[in-house]
Amino acid sequence: MPSIEFIGFTLEFIGKIMIAYTAVSVHYRVWKEHAVDERVFSEMKRERLLGLLGIILMVIGYLLEAPFKF
Repeated sequence: MPSIEFIGFTLEFIGKIMIAYTAVSVHYRVWKEHAVDERVFSEMKRERLLGLLGIILMVIGYLLEAPFKF
């Protein structure tokens, strides 16, 4: 079974990847569409949820790692 430190590190990594993917996707979508319409807004809403989940994973990862870092 993996250690708590490894799980925390992994969750933080996944969170960072999700936030990066969300930022890139939004910028690409706006660039591709050259306009913001309902379709773009719905895509941005989905990507915002992914970004928030990524942030939550980073916080959980930090909380799991923190006791081993001090």
